[in-house]
Amino acid sequence: MDSGCFRSTRASKMGTPPTISKVQTILQKEMVREFLAEFMSTFVMMVFGLGSVAHMVLGGKMGSYLGVNLGFGFGVTMGVHVAGNISGAHMNAALTFTNCALGRMSWKKFPVYVLGQFLGSFLAAATVYCLFYGAIMEFSEGNLTVTGPTATANIFATYLPQHMTLWRGFLDEVIVTGMLQLCLSAITDKENNPALQGTQAVVIGILVVIIGGSMGMNSGYAINPSRDLPPRLFTFIAGWGTQVFSARDWWWVPVVAPPLGAYLGAIIYLVFIGSSTQQKPQILENPLTYEDHRISVSHPPVTSTHNPVSVYPDTRTLRVPPLRDSVRLECL
Repeated sequence: MDSGCFRSTRASKMGTPPTISKVQTILQKEMVREFLAEFMSTFVMMVFGLGSVAHMVLGGKMGSYLGVNLGFGFGVTMGVHVAGNISGAHMNAALTFTNCALGRMSWKKFPVYVLGQFLGSFLAAATVYCLFYGAIMEFSEGNLTVTGPTATANIFATYLPQHMTLWRGFLDEVIVTGMLQLCLSAITDKENNPALQGTQAVVIGILVVIIGGSMGMNSGYAINPSRDLPPRLFTFIAGWGTQVFSARDWWWVPVVAPPLGAYLGAIIYLVFIGSSTQQKPQILENPLTYEDHRISVSHPPVTSTHNPVSVYPDTRTLRVPPLRDSVRLECL
């Protein structure tokens, strides 16, 4: 027997090395894939978003508030393309909380999603810091500050302006995040008037641009704990100090207010729009007749866990056992 042929046959029998095989097995697990999807999609969104803020703060004419809105808006679009069919590309702990609270996904997935989002956001902040390190040091003259004319901490996290009080800022975040979730519900509701198939990511990105352009002035429209807290923690570590948490005691508001707002927005949509959507009975493709009666089933729509940022209706499958003395229909 030819030795080369023998080696080839032996190699094929040996298969994939055990270490690689174990890694592949781990990566194929559903929760691992969802964790990585949230990590990568949030990283992509935040790099584009924080990079656009850096241009506005550091670049003078090279950046603008419109640029920030476009950066975050289309950063969300790219994030949905990265992970939409794997985890739903929430990229937002407030939306993940709402999905769990409404029973659209299991609570055991909540820490998996949020951890992925937080790590992706933290890494994005570190990436933007490295990219713009020279510009940050030149602009701040080497003094990393949270407030004042050369403040640079606002590149990474939101801070309350002087014209706002703490509780007005809290209400602002609740309302703005509620508008986000309400519109997301409409965009992805197949029983209403959803975005065309394949355009959801772009429409959701446009929604973020509209929110920023119309309601972003008061509190910087954090609308996302995963967008605000991890970069704030990074600035604390990177040299901005404890003032990133103490400045007007604002740090907790973008963590607490958005989940409340998202939940209220989803409830309002379900009550005022979802409950009035006409439901159509679903007829079996190959209906069985029993004593000249057709079997049909009607059920309310349910939402899937895998949807671009929250509310696709799920598809139920029907299984009809063999016809015997009586007909029994199971809805899985």
